[in-house]
Amino acid sequence: MKNTKVLLMTAVMVAALTGCGTTEATETEEVAVEQTEEVAEEAAEETTEESTEATEETEAVEEENAEQEEVTAYEDNFAVDNAAVQEFATQIKEAVAAKDVEKLADLTIYPVYVDVDGGQVIESKEDFVALGADTLFTEELVAAVEGADETALTASNAGFVLGSEEGTPNITFGVQEGQLGISGINY
Repeated sequence: MKNTKVLLMTAVMVAALTGCGTTEATETEEVAVEQTEEVAEEAAEETTEESTEATEETEAVEEENAEQEEVTAYEDNFAVDNAAVQEFATQIKEAVAAKDVEKLADLTIYPVYVDVDGGQVIESKEDFVALGADTLFTEELVAAVEGADETALTASNAGFVLGSEEGTPNITFGVQEGQLGISGINY
């Protein structure tokens, strides 16, 4: 709109300064109007493209949120299907094998019990990460989790225990607030 006024005013001023007659001024105005229409069409196309991009981004976010809602639909440990249990256990095993504190922290729901220094309840991801890889990934825990059979886990009120055998270090996970998460690490 601003460009239209500028072009029209320029055309009128050119006609006045050059002493053009009415016919020439009218032709100049017609050219200015044509240029104005072109500018308006380009602006409309840009607006349409931006609107389309925004719509696509919104749809992608909504789809991602819907997928997350599907994942967080568990009522309790007994409502989780075997495939989901195995997938979550595999993610834990991968994080432990790589000694990836951040990834393990992302799989954890807080507060979480960690059996170090007489046992601690860790309140946040930041506090969990601060424990460090050396504290969390003992040789015994890494071996026990590596030897665990994620296809043979059974539900209990406490959740699922990922460890190679009873009495060895393990990681317990289960449903909390509708989603799977690590609830304890035992050494």
